[in-house]
Amino acid sequence: MPRLAANLSMMFNEVAFLDRFDAARKAGFEGVEFLFPYEHKTADICGRLDAAGLTQVLFNMPPGDWAAGERGLASLPGRQQEFRDGVKLALEYATGLGGKMVHVMAGIPPAGTSHVTAAALYAANLAWAAELAHAAGVLLVIEPINHRDMPGFHLNTMAQGAAVVDAIGRDRLGLQFDLYHCQVTEGDVTKRMEALMPVIAHMQIADVPARNEPGTGEIGWDYVFPRIDALGYQGWVGCEYRPAGDTVAGLAWRQKYGV
Repeated sequence: MPRLAANLSMMFNEVAFLDRFDAARKAGFEGVEFLFPYEHKTADICGRLDAAGLTQVLFNMPPGDWAAGERGLASLPGRQQEFRDGVKLALEYATGLGGKMVHVMAGIPPAGTSHVTAAALYAANLAWAAELAHAAGVLLVIEPINHRDMPGFHLNTMAQGAAVVDAIGRDRLGLQFDLYHCQVTEGDVTKRMEALMPVIAHMQIADVPARNEPGTGEIGWDYVFPRIDALGYQGWVGCEYRPAGDTVAGLAWRQKYGV
């Protein structure tokens, strides 16, 4: 049975962020992830984690100016120092929260940036960050994201992500395999999952096309969930979906699919 982590940036929005930890535990989750922790003090988040008996699974590095449409800095020219400062901040939070994984968003390079330039920056920044994270006992992960949701995002396919992981080293970098993004961009989800399982460090789920909970769209979860188990995946599966209605009422999918 997959180990499910609630994504607190998307789920349990019926209550304030710090109250979502308790809500997730009451709903039966043992792990949580979220996009960014930086608006809150480490001690405040730790208190909620400890009180609820939850494991902190994953969060993202600082993304740049999110409100202005930035989605990561790793492939953006002229932003290397800001990227490095973000790495250090993220590792401080990861250490303080007891987290073992941090997602490095590739980013959306500015118009006119050549793919060669963006790729070179991405590789150099990841290599630097991965060494720092490895020394801190943290594994960095990268996630291919579809161009429908994030036009221009530098990393798009699972094979591209796996190639980057192998270039940096599997002990320092892992693939974040989001079934929603994979289905939108490429399809053939379980075959890609099977081929790339050795480099997958984290998985996330949402149905397609609306990114709601499993069972609301086109993905065959009654086949997918058993396949995750059959492939021997031992990591967490983040529920990074937008509930179609009330979060707790929407969790009926867990009983339906036996997870």
